[in-house]
Amino acid sequence: MHQPQFLRSNTFRWALAVAGLLALLVIVLFGFIYWKTDDYLVARSDTAVATQLNFIAGLSTERQLEAIDQDLKQDARGVHYAGLFGADGRKIAGNLVRFPPELKMNASVQGISVMRMLAVAPETRVIRAIAKRTPNGDALVIGRDVDEAREISHVVGQALALGLLPALCLCLLAGAWLSMRAQKRVEEVNQRVQRIIAGDLRERLPHRDVDEPFSKLAAIVNGMLDEMETMIHALAGVGNDIAHDLRTPLTRARLTLERGRTNATTLEQLQAVVDKAIGNIDQSLTIITALLRLAEIENSRRSAAFGTVPLHEMLREVCDIYEPIAENKNIDLRVEVRHRLSVRGDRDLLLEAVANLVDNAIKFTPEGGKVEIELLRGEAETVMRVTDTGCGISEQEREAVLRRFYRSDKIRNTPGVGLGLNLVAAIVKLHGFRLAIHSDRGARLEIICPDSQLA
Repeated sequence: MHQPQFLRSNTFRWALAVAGLLALLVIVLFGFIYWKTDDYLVARSDTAVATQLNFIAGLSTERQLEAIDQDLKQDARGVHYAGLFGADGRKIAGNLVRFPPELKMNASVQGISVMRMLAVAPETRVIRAIAKRTPNGDALVIGRDVDEAREISHVVGQALALGLLPALCLCLLAGAWLSMRAQKRVEEVNQRVQRIIAGDLRERLPHRDVDEPFSKLAAIVNGMLDEMETMIHALAGVGNDIAHDLRTPLTRARLTLERGRTNATTLEQLQAVVDKAIGNIDQSLTIITALLRLAEIENSRRSAAFGTVPLHEMLREVCDIYEPIAENKNIDLRVEVRHRLSVRGDRDLLLEAVANLVDNAIKFTPEGGKVEIELLRGEAETVMRVTDTGCGISEQEREAVLRRFYRSDKIRNTPGVGLGLNLVAAIVKLHGFRLAIHSDRGARLEIICPDSQLA
């Protein structure tokens, strides 16, 4: 016979183990309650027997006989035992046939076997009894049948035991339900994972907005899948962009060399052809070098080299580097540092990021324009700002300019490979900073450093 799958699941096995442990604990508890109840009822019976013995023993002989006879007549349940025996063992009163030979005189209550006289025939019972010698030498025996107390204990035990069965069944039902529920969710996850493996990158794991471990794990995995989908699409796009951007300079280099081989007649013409080919090859190498640089930064290999970077000194250094280039283009390049601030980071990478922003600003600002570098303090943050009076960046392009190889139609004729801002974004992300792009009359780009990153 085929065993249901949920019976083989760990969840059901754990539920079965918990149910077994619960049953064991309940049995132990029931046993303790049964023992304490029985012990209490027997002790209460012993106290009553001893009290009754002392009371009757303190009466006169005539009153003793009356008290024994009255007690037995009032015993409708037939659980009382009494007997008064002379010094020679002769029965004087009571329902006991003879004095129990194993009953010790003037001792505590004992469990003994006695013979009681009934209307039909004598009956032997095990009772709790006590004996005492009266002042005139007679032996007084008082006893009580404790089977009634034991029956009450037995009823209590049965009631408690019957409560165990529903609890055990409830545990097993809960285990089966949890097992089937978990199995259903796992099967659904397996189906979706298979679709993801088959190439459906839009598929996600099922989860609910509740505070439970499985939903939290599914949300984390879905976030990871989102990142993977973005990266895969980005890689696919980057591959096409790399092929396109490398093909153009390499094709030019090949055509230049081919034409030079065919048409060049002098050494000077051949050198000119080679120079053009070298320029195109250098452009290809620039693209490859930038891509390798991006890969190195995005892999965070440089994070171990972090240290204290004085931003005011770094910005002045960038200004000094690009001041001759700005002068050649008749651009007013200025640096304004209002605070002496430092952050924790890689100085070379941060210098490269700011240098890229300044280089772009000078490149896309027409002659007679202005480029300004600033170091500002914001609300709980430090801002490195580069402003220019160039053509600016439209709101629709602010996300696109951060992609690799993106070139706006307005700057198609300007030299470049479209990796500068992507490189800046990677450096900013590595440091835990934020890159903001604004456009007023020109372009305004800001590297925002939260105070948590200040050195």
